Amino acid sequence: MDGPRDPKTRQADTLSMLATPAIDVWVATSSPAGAPHLVPVSLAWIEDRVVIAVPETSVTARNLTASGVARLGLGPTRDVTMIDVVLERVVEVSADEPLAAGYAAQADWDPRGDSGYVFLVLRPSRVQAWREANEIAGRTLMRDGAWLVQD
Repeated sequence: MDGPRDPKTRQADTLSMLATPAIDVWVATSSPAGAPHLVPVSLAWIEDRVVIAVPETSVTARNLTASGVARLGLGPTRDVTMIDVVLERVVEVSADEPLAAGYAAQADWDPRGDSGYVFLVLRPSRVQAWREANEIAGRTLMRDGAWLVQD
């Protein structure tokens, strides 16, 4: 096992992972009654926001618009990033050309060709990242929407 990464390296690795082309993320939400829901979707990292595209009538969209929060899991279990997010806005996929172009470029598919899709723009409130047990102690990289490591 390698030694733990320092916080600055861990943050850089996390931002690099978020910008990876054609990367997917697990999105965990719950219904107003507390029923859990977990689904993998493509993501784009645009202007420090996670952007996902889902059908407007999907369980994910309904849960997120009702609660305003979700938890995202990114990467393999031995290099995981967990992101708590707040729903910032819901955008019909053809209503914001720069957002749609940025999403299509990174996610490697364009939901504008499918009817009923929306972008969910998610603002990170907490980011945690770790590879092995030796990185658990310093796993929180963002708290209350602010990076803990500054340049």
